[in-house]
Amino acid sequence: MSQVKVRRRVSSRFLASEVRLIAVRRRNQAGLAALAAVPVVIAVAMKVATPDSTGRGQGGGPDFFSQILSNGFFVALAGVGVELTLFLPIAIAMLAGDAVAGEANQGTLRYLLTVPVGRIRLLAVKYAGIVMGAFLAPLVVATSGILAGLLLFGGGDVTTLSGTSISFGAGLLRLLGVCLYLGVCLTALGAVGLFLSTLTEQPMGATIALTMLTVASFVLGQIPQLDWLHPYLLTQHWQDFGELLRDPVSLSALQPGLLTAGAYIVVFLCAAWARFAGRDITS
Repeated sequence: MSQVKVRRRVSSRFLASEVRLIAVRRRNQAGLAALAAVPVVIAVAMKVATPDSTGRGQGGGPDFFSQILSNGFFVALAGVGVELTLFLPIAIAMLAGDAVAGEANQGTLRYLLTVPVGRIRLLAVKYAGIVMGAFLAPLVVATSGILAGLLLFGGGDVTTLSGTSISFGAGLLRLLGVCLYLGVCLTALGAVGLFLSTLTEQPMGATIALTMLTVASFVLGQIPQLDWLHPYLLTQHWQDFGELLRDPVSLSALQPGLLTAGAYIVVFLCAAWARFAGRDITS
């Protein structure tokens, strides 16, 4: 009997079921399609734009638009930079807000807990699904940008932000590093969303709350008078992904963002557990 219990405890069927559920939802599919469409729109716009209307920075991060015409590689980076301030956070907010609140809203949360699925295991599986989405979203944007950029502008050696040149293959590895770094940042955002999802039975409420918190964090980060607060803001170091496009890469410059993300993950996962463990499940 003890062996059977151990196998059930480590079974991956619940996680596989959660991943399938996330993958087949039309709104998630539409969200990924929207994320992939933005770099295509950027590439087409840059292709048809007049020369004097290109090369404008986006503010708050490195300017990749000015290099798109000479190398389609930078469409992916421009797409990531544009979507990082709104579209990527909204995608994670939708996924995280629905994690627990969605089950409660549909009346399936009590059923899941009587299968039996322990509350800790339920939170772990829900968060695992969020983590997968957090890493997949920037990869989708980058992949779409690379394909659109190569098709419309071609490729070639990549000029780093330091002014040196690296091969296209090395550039792709740097781009993968950017996606992984942003995946960690969005994973921290997902931890906050999971906590918010345990507070309500309305997934849209949790989604809106997380989106507003993200926007507020970006806004507060732009106010010089609040510089004492900036190191504690979740989004403060998101734009540091540009450090991966320098030569050589300074890993120490990425540490503040990774440490901040790690702190948010630990704090808000503990808060989600504390809230959900003692919650009276009514639906």
